[in-house]
Amino acid sequence: MNYLQDLVHLFFPKICITCESKLLQSEKIICTLCRHDLPIICYKDYKDNKITKAFYGRIPIEKASSFLFYRKEGKTKDLIHALKYKGNQEVGVFIGDWLGNILKDSNEFADIDCIIPVPLHPKKLKKRGYNQLTTFGLSLSKHLEKPYLEDVLIRTSASKTQTFKQRFERFSNNDTKFSVPNSSTLKNKHILLIDDVITTGATLESCCKELLIAENSKISIVTMAYTE
Repeated sequence: MNYLQDLVHLFFPKICITCESKLLQSEKIICTLCRHDLPIICYKDYKDNKITKAFYGRIPIEKASSFLFYRKEGKTKDLIHALKYKGNQEVGVFIGDWLGNILKDSNEFADIDCIIPVPLHPKKLKKRGYNQLTTFGLSLSKHLEKPYLEDVLIRTSASKTQTFKQRFERFSNNDTKFSVPNSSTLKNKHILLIDDVITTGATLESCCKELLIAENSKISIVTMAYTE
């Protein structure tokens, strides 16, 4: 079996997403050099950090964390784009496993009750074929040992991709709507809301407002990346 795997790797080598060099068999998604060069966010305080403060005065959240800094160019952008637009869902597993271990070791999210992703509109989900957050969320669910609930929060209006909008337009966009058809399922729950990238936080804010309709619910946020 190993012999066959060696042959497959020889003739069909996997390529590093960020530098396009050939990966060793022990490497996944990115090479070791690029892995060590990732702009990992090292906030130790989950309740009082730049990400949590971005929501002050907008929506009450318990704590927040992101894994990587997102820049206009760089390795984080390469990873997110491979996941979001090129169908490479292994990226979600890669980030989810790495971040999941960090969050579990910190014990900061031990009291959450469930993990809920920012949803795609059904039309976009059908076109893309997957929610880029699914593999990420399932990996976090495995490490944190909490259920991943994909159909609780629903997007009820389609919106253009945030990537190509000006920052002010994204912040002031109120067109995207969400709903929780059965908010009683979230009563007394501490929800971990997840997304890929925080830019202005407007989408997450809209999601939180709907989730907080549930009686005595509270929210923490975790994302793959945070825009500097």
